[in-house]
This record gives sequence, structure tokens and C-alpha cells, in this order.
Amino acid sequence: MINLTKIIAAILVLLALALGGYAWMLSRTAPPPAMPTPSAAANPSKTPQAQTFPVVVAAKALPAGQPIPLDALRVERLPINPAGAFQETAPLAGRVPVIDLGEGSPLLQGQLVSGLALRVTEGERAIAVKADETTGVGNRVQPGDFVDVFLMLKSDGKDIDRSQARLLLSRKRVLAYGTASVDGLPSKTDKNAGAQAQRPEAVRTAVLAVPVEDINRLTLAENSGRLLLALRNPTDMSEPDPKLFADLPPALQPVPPKGGDSRRTPLEGLDRAQAGVTTADFVTGGKPGAVRSPASVGATRPTARAASPGGGLKVEVIRGDRSETINY
Repeated sequence: MINLTKIIAAILVLLALALGGYAWMLSRTAPPPAMPTPSAAANPSKTPQAQTFPVVVAAKALPAGQPIPLDALRVERLPINPAGAFQETAPLAGRVPVIDLGEGSPLLQGQLVSGLALRVTEGERAIAVKADETTGVGNRVQPGDFVDVFLMLKSDGKDIDRSQARLLLSRKRVLAYGTASVDGLPSKTDKNAGAQAQRPEAVRTAVLAVPVEDINRLTLAENSGRLLLALRNPTDMSEPDPKLFADLPPALQPVPPKGGDSRRTPLEGLDRAQAGVTTADFVTGGKPGAVRSPASVGATRPTARAASPGGGLKVEVIRGDRSETINY
């Protein structure tokens, strides 16, 4: 009986030792990896990357008024996409900024020259002249048309035979007529399209593309007489031959040529515009006999007209401190 009790006790002791060893082994085993939650599986990164946009920026400082070279631009990815930004550099080559742009500055549409200035070719200037239904072909002129500009100079009410009309400028391109222009931009005065549809604005000006050397004659003509626009077919390329008419003498005399050479290069372009033209030479065509006499300071009205010994009409025009006598 005693031996059986000892055997049972020994078995219990061995069983306890086995259970303790098994428990110790379980404590040393690594726990299984936790299963990822649905949100973690959808977003593998805790901090998602921010969205970026390709934007053209200045690779170096761009001064205002200077054409942009292609190598002065680059495309960067920015976290913002500004309104009016560009995504490619090619369309910006040759464009002109209106303000100074520093390196890294995004190029925007509103920072570049636009409008009628881009429609004027080299050597031309855009200039406005008065226009209405009578002088503007019954308001049938449209932007992009070509017109001839005629001039009417009237001597006075008594000497109709001394008046003259002549072609002043031939085949000039119309950039704008009234509020419509070739650039297609809406007029700044069109604030209420509905109201203007009911009350159309009267045409007051026409903007023409004129060679810079002809602007002196155009401004003198508009101030001295009446301009008339004549609409022409754009395929008609005929123009007067300038070799058939003498050039008007300049108001500013050029410096004499150096080296004793009496020949002087004809004035062209900006040099001819700088030299200018006087009212007397413009009216008479530069004929000899237009005498310029000094006037007393403060005179503001034209003097009386008198007949010249040769039977022509002599008109003395006083403007401020300048006096000009014009012989017809």
C-alpha cells in the first residue's frame, strides 16, 4: 500500500515538471504577426505624398521689356497650379514680360505683353485717327481690313479752287475699329454687354498700323484737314510709286556728310520720323517759296490772307511763337 502511494506521488511530480517545461517553452516562442487593418492595407504609407503640377518658371532673372530666350526657362513641379501658368516652355520663347521676374518665379499670362502690341510688325506703329459713319465707309470697316487714307485740305470758304484732296497713305491695315480689334479681346468699356446691345456705342476712332516714318504726315494731315478712309480689297496690292514724287524736306536738318562728300544717305525709318516735316512743306509739297518769318511771342491766331505777287495765295499761320507762311 505504501509503495503504491509513492508511485502515484512520483508520477504527479513528473507530470508537474513536464507541464512546467512546456509552459516555459511556450513563453519563449515569438507571437504571430498581427493582421493589418483594412485602413492600413489601403494606405501603405502613413504620410501620403502631396500632389504637384508642372509649371514653367524663370531659370534666371528676366528683365521687363526684353524677349525671353528659350534657355531662360525651365519646368518645375510645384504644389500649386497658379491661374494663367504655362506647362511648356516652347510657347513662351520670344514673349516679353511687362515686369521684372526673378529666378524661380512662375510665368503667368498676365505678366506678359498682350493685345494690339503683338499685332504691330517691326517698323510699324499703331495710331488712332478719328472715324465716324461718313469717314469710315458707313461703319463697314472691320478689324483686319485694308484702307487707303485720303486727305481733304480746304483753303477757306472763298477760295474753293485753292483746296486740295490727295491720297495720303495707301493700303494700311486696320487693327481696331471702334471697340472691335484684331486681337479678339473684349473692349475694356464693354462692362454691360446687354445694355450695349440695346444702345451700340458710336464709333469714334480707327486704329491703323502705319510705318513710323509716315506718322508725321498723318498727324499733320489730321490736324490740318479732314481724313477719309477708303475700303479696298485685301488682294489688291497696288500702291503709288514713291519714285514719282519728291521727298518732303525735313524739319530738322541732318548734319553734313563727313570727308567733303556732298552725297547724303536718304533718311529712313526712325531717322526720317525724327527729322519731321513742317506744315508749310506738307501743304505745298516742299515747293520753293514757302517763307518762314519770325512771329511775335504770344500770337495765337492766323493773320489775314493776302495774294502773292505771282497770283497765288499766301497764308501765314501763327502757332504760339512760330509763324509759317504758306504759298499755294
